[in-house]
Amino acid sequence: MTHDIALVTGAASGIGRAIALLQASAGRAVALVDRDETGLRKAADEARALGAPEVAAIPADVGSESAVTEGFRHCREALGVPTRVVAGAGIEISVKAHETGLADWERVIGTNLTGTFLTCREAIRLLLEHELTGSLVCVSSPSAVIGFGGGANSAYGSSKGGISALVRALAIDYAAAGIRVNGVIPGATATPLLDVVSPDAEGPDTIAARAKRQIPLGRLARPEEIAEAVDWLLGPRASYMTGSHLHVDGGLTARSANDF
Repeated sequence: MTHDIALVTGAASGIGRAIALLQASAGRAVALVDRDETGLRKAADEARALGAPEVAAIPADVGSESAVTEGFRHCREALGVPTRVVAGAGIEISVKAHETGLADWERVIGTNLTGTFLTCREAIRLLLEHELTGSLVCVSSPSAVIGFGGGANSAYGSSKGGISALVRALAIDYAAAGIRVNGVIPGATATPLLDVVSPDAEGPDTIAARAKRQIPLGRLARPEEIAEAVDWLLGPRASYMTGSHLHVDGGLTARSANDF
């Protein structure tokens, strides 16, 4: 079995799908993880068509410890130990804190932050067990470093801030083992996750529309643009980079203020 194996969570759509397909097009074996089984099967078929020598489609909710553990076991048995791992699964709600129920808060934190932790933990365990080096990339957000003027971001922003802190902690703990951990901070990207209406919006004034007006480059990102940045972080050209974040946000976080 090859050791050039990629595992991507959130691979059924959006940024995760674009990352997985780019790895497939480079001729790598790919494990795709997502709870959307229909989207997962479609993405797996696309990965095979793009040239991935082996593909594992793994239905799993990353917020479940047993599901993540089983998913990595499946990957190891079907493909081998993944040395390129991307924690990309995420969900968002657009609700102000005083209106957020505990169940919704826990759902966002459980998928985004706990799911990222479990993905990284299992990847690191396997790499250490098999004495392999590897690269992990966690998908964070501008909301980890700036507050969105439009608000209603307490759960999502908290989860992404936690992910960025986790990146730094893991990078320090495992650098000596040759395991690099970095974050990517995508700007507003044309994915289904962005099809959310702000609670303060009127009519069709969606978060996507507000974001597009505020991004210095004047447009949303394509998922493939984020995938290219992640591929660089995963690969040898970023060999001296760990514990860092690559902003791929169209200049959003360079602004002194924003209001979307």
